[in-house]
Amino acid sequence: AEFAGERRQVYLLKPLTTTLILAAALALPAADPIYRRLVVAGLIFSLAGDIFLMLPRDAFLPGMVSFLVAHLLYIAAFTRPNGWALAPLALALLALFGIGYSALLWPKLGALRWPVLAYIAAILVMAWQAIGLWQTAETPAAGRAALGALSFVASDASLAWNRFRRPLRLAPLMVLGTYYLAQALIAWSVTG
Repeated sequence: AEFAGERRQVYLLKPLTTTLILAAALALPAADPIYRRLVVAGLIFSLAGDIFLMLPRDAFLPGMVSFLVAHLLYIAAFTRPNGWALAPLALALLALFGIGYSALLWPKLGALRWPVLAYIAAILVMAWQAIGLWQTAETPAAGRAALGALSFVASDASLAWNRFRRPLRLAPLMVLGTYYLAQALIAWSVTG
């Protein structure tokens, strides 16, 4: 629908896909009910973000704020079982990526510079803590959370590049493919 420019289909299918992932997170047996609640709340804010980002460009900031809240909820979920993880190598690599990517985006961000930087920091902390959870828990569910978080970083990096630097020919596939993979893996991580 994105490739074909079918706006009505996008308005239906984009939130429907996130809603189905949300329903799966609710239907799966939860290893930790609080972890599941945090993930479900993150998915609800992600659904709001999906809706905002479908609207005209001036709804970008509310969409970004919705996803920022989702990432904060995912951070709370990923740090719940074992507390904050150090994961120094993951921290260093994600920080280097964040600094480099921010430098590339900075000249094109205009008035959104500081909100985008805050968002980048939040998503990278989310990925760092998901990797830390996987390193400490060493469970398939923690591995799914880590892969989901990294897929989210890939999705948002593609979205930011497409929006602020240069349009990408395969942007819908790159952004949405990694986004739905990310959300599905994070939702699946509730099973333990």
